[in-house]
Amino acid sequence: MRLLVAMMKHETNTFSPVPTDWRRFESWCLHRGEAVPGALGGTNTPIGAYLDLARGAGADIATPLAAEAMPSAPVERACFERMVETIVEPAAKGGFDGALLDLHGAMVVEHLSDGEGALLAELRRVAPGLPIACTYDLHCNLTEVMVENSTVSIGYKTYPHVDMYAVGEQIGRVLLRALAGEVEPVQAWGRAPLLAQTLRMGTADQPMKRLQAMAEAEEAGGCLAATLFGGFPLADIPDAGVSALTVADGDRARAEAARDRLLDAAWSAREDFVYRHRLLTETVAEAAGLEEGPVLLLDHADNVGSGGTQDVMTVIEEVRRQGLRDVAVAAVWDPAAVEAMQSAGVGATVTIHLGGRTDMPSVGLKGRPLKITGQVRVLSDGRWTVRGPMYTGMEVHTGPTAVLESDGMKIVVVSRHHEPWDLGIFTSVGIDPRVTRYLILKSRIHYRAGFAPIAGTTLTCDGEGVTTSDNSRLDYRELRRPIFPLDRINEF
Repeated sequence: MRLLVAMMKHETNTFSPVPTDWRRFESWCLHRGEAVPGALGGTNTPIGAYLDLARGAGADIATPLAAEAMPSAPVERACFERMVETIVEPAAKGGFDGALLDLHGAMVVEHLSDGEGALLAELRRVAPGLPIACTYDLHCNLTEVMVENSTVSIGYKTYPHVDMYAVGEQIGRVLLRALAGEVEPVQAWGRAPLLAQTLRMGTADQPMKRLQAMAEAEEAGGCLAATLFGGFPLADIPDAGVSALTVADGDRARAEAARDRLLDAAWSAREDFVYRHRLLTETVAEAAGLEEGPVLLLDHADNVGSGGTQDVMTVIEEVRRQGLRDVAVAAVWDPAAVEAMQSAGVGATVTIHLGGRTDMPSVGLKGRPLKITGQVRVLSDGRWTVRGPMYTGMEVHTGPTAVLESDGMKIVVVSRHHEPWDLGIFTSVGIDPRVTRYLILKSRIHYRAGFAPIAGTTLTCDGEGVTTSDNSRLDYRELRRPIFPLDRINEF
C-alpha cells in the first residue's frame, strides 16, 4: 500500500493587513519530502497521527509537503500555487492507494475564496479515483467543493484544539478500512445561516460543549464521523459560518439525519453564539480589585491566532494607566524594538516606541506606538518546544526575543508572530506565569490549553484590532446574506 501524506493549513482573516507569503509559512512550519516525518512525527497533530497509522499499516509513504502559517491575510497566489503543485505533482504520477491530508478549512487565497477546495479539486483532476481523507479545524468554513472532492472528512471537537492527533487517527482509520473493503463511507454536509463569534466557541462552554457532545453521540450511535464546525467569522467569503459534516457506512439517510440534528441544535442556540461587549476601562478596573491570581486579561481583538497584528497597545496602555503591577505580557510583535534592545544589551535602560507598527485600514485603525522607558531583562533566540497539550512537541521560533520591564510590567517582545497557548512563551525567557499577578495574553480561547490550569480569574478585554468580536467594525461584502446575527433572521 502506498499513501500520500501532506499538510497545508492557514486560517485566513480577510480583514488582516499581515501578508501571507512563503516566508510566513517558513516562520511557523514548512517542511518538504523526507524532512516531514522528522519534524512532525510524534507531535499532537493530524499529520503526526497519519504518519503513525501509515507506518503501522506497513505502507510506503510519500510526504511532499507539510506547511502551516499563523493566521493572517489572504495567501499570496504564487505561494498557494507552489504548495498545491508540490502536493499534486506526485499524485499525478499515480501509484497511490490513498491520501491523508491535514488541512485547516478556512484558507482564502488572493484570487479565490476556497483554498482547500481548489487543492482537493486539483487532486481529483489528476487522480480521479484517489480515496482522500481530510482533517479540518473546528473553525473550518466548509464548502461543497471540499466535500465533493474528498472521501471522508472530520473536524476537531475541541477548542483549544487538543484532539488534533485523535481526529487524525479516527478519520485515517476510516480511510484504511475503506481501502480494505470493510466500510463504504458516505458523507452528508450542510450549513446554518449563522456567523458565530469565535469567543463563544470554547468547547468547555455552552453552547459548544453540548453540541460537540451531540457529535460524539452520533458517532457512538453508528456514524463513522460527525463534526459540528463553528466556522471562522473573520473571513469575508460566501461560505463563512456554522456547518456540519457527517460520515456513515453506506447509509446516506443516517448521515443526513445526523447532520440535520446537529444543524438544528446549533441554530436553536444561535443567541448563545453572540459575544456581549464591555467597556475596557470597566474590565481593567475589575481586575485591579481581584485578590487571587494569576488574573488572565485576554487582549482578544489583537489575537495573532486569528490574524491579528499583535502590536496593538490599547489594552497594555490601559492596564498601565490604571496602575496594575506584577504584570507579564505575551507577546508584542515588534522586531525593531527587539533590535534596539539587543543593541542596548541586558540590564540597559531604554526608551523606545513599542508596538503600533501596523496600520489596519479594514477597521479604520492607524498603528499607534506606546512610548515606554524600562530595563532590558532578557535577550533570547526565541526557540523553545511546546510541552502543553496543544501542538505538543512542536518547535517554536519567535525569532529574536526580548523582555522589557517597566513600572511593574514585563513585556515579552517577539520578532515572529505567535499566539500564547503554552506556558513556554514565558518560561523560555525566565518568567514564571504561575506566580505573576496579572497575565495579558493576546489570545481568545487557545490560551486555555496552557494557562487555564493556573488561572485564578479570566477576563476578556475588548480592545482594538482586526480580530475584534464587534461585527459593526467589519465591512462584510462577500458573505452570503441573510445570516445571523448580522441579520436578525428568525426562521431557518
